[in-house]
Amino acid sequence: MIENLKKIIDDLPEKEAKTLLYHIFLRMNLVEETQYSQEQFFTDMSKTYKQILNYKVNQMHNKENKPYKKVHIIFGVSASGSLRMVLKESGVSGEEKVITFSDLFSIGPVWQLHTEEGREARKEWFTEHFRYSEGDSTHYMQHFQTALNEIYSIPSDVPVTIWTGENAHEQTGLRFVLYLLREKINTITIINTAEAYKQHFNRQDTRSLYTGEISTERLQTIYDEIDRLIQPLTIQNRDRLVEEWLRLADTREVLRIWKNGCVESVTEEWCDSYIIQAAQKFHNKQKQKNFMKAARVIGEALGSLEQYVGDEFLEYRLRMLISQNVFEAIGSLEAMRYYSVRLQ
Repeated sequence: MIENLKKIIDDLPEKEAKTLLYHIFLRMNLVEETQYSQEQFFTDMSKTYKQILNYKVNQMHNKENKPYKKVHIIFGVSASGSLRMVLKESGVSGEEKVITFSDLFSIGPVWQLHTEEGREARKEWFTEHFRYSEGDSTHYMQHFQTALNEIYSIPSDVPVTIWTGENAHEQTGLRFVLYLLREKINTITIINTAEAYKQHFNRQDTRSLYTGEISTERLQTIYDEIDRLIQPLTIQNRDRLVEEWLRLADTREVLRIWKNGCVESVTEEWCDSYIIQAAQKFHNKQKQKNFMKAARVIGEALGSLEQYVGDEFLEYRLRMLISQNVFEAIGSLEAMRYYSVRLQ
């Protein structure tokens, strides 16, 4: 690690080194002359250290690998895994790079997510409402920063393909990424996997189909048709989607849905009726209201919800409904598998 640090410092351009030194001196001056505390100084320096380290390590990694001919940006670990398998089967995994955002962009705040303040606010929301541990939070921020660094490091002559579906998660991610790429001149292509799925497999029931739900074999078919069917994104459409991101980045809601071809911000209570209806469906089959496993209720609600929001968000809302006395619960609310519920 010490050797890596020395190499990172040795490789810093003079301008970057002077800028870094200036910010250190500036903060030291603030400690001495203002109410800026030593604790805040350490916190800020720790953030700066991690950002520079992540960026330079990623930069060194890119230099060590042979140049790639295309970049794919995709949302979700499952979708990324399928795409990587497609590239491997096509014999181009060494030539085409995959950048993955493992986040779920339909839930949680996206206010000013393109800034450090916005990313910190999003992390804090997940920590509080999804009960992330300190390790979970650190892991989340590291993965997010790695994806950002990889996007910023894309060479200007490498074409970019962004994979998205007909759902708020991937469509929000699409707009966010296009904002990050707004000053780059790369050719950008968008693959709407839900639309491609309908065309290739004559299926009209894709609803809010998420790319990660498509089998590797069928994703392979879509990949093989990219160059023939898809045209690069125009400057006008790029600008339009960037503007849509800026509007989303001004919202404070923590839930987004896909409606009439648009990402729509809604209140977090929007999902509650689906959870209540799922429980009522089970109760209707019972002679009396019995307790049901929380996971069973969440699974039923998830199956009837034509939006991609994930089970963690629905379970969070179930806990809120318990606190509001809409449901009663037995067991420990520490995890979904530990408790059962019934309607009051």
